[in-house]
Amino acid sequence: MAMQYDVLLTQPLGASNTFKTQSGAALSRCRIKAIYGTSGAAAGTVVLYDGTSASGSPIGTISTPTALDSGTFYLLIPGEGILARVGVYATITNVDSVMLIYG
Repeated sequence: MAMQYDVLLTQPLGASNTFKTQSGAALSRCRIKAIYGTSGAAAGTVVLYDGTSASGSPIGTISTPTALDSGTFYLLIPGEGILARVGVYATITNVDSVMLIYG
């Protein structure tokens, strides 16, 4: 079985914005393989959109634990991951930071 493609990590995102590559470029078409983040003081959410703003198509909503309960959250996406055709924008509520593992 051949390797599918390289797997990369975005810069941490601490506020609602477009995810960026490690070099600072806006993330473009990709497959989200996993989501990792650090929790805020209260339970929160991360809403992902296919695009460069919250007006893009919604990809999904992740509910996060409180920092007291866990401190971090990790969601592994099965199979080929979730396809983002344009890029990935996130609205973040009560989350300290979130990163995407993508390919």
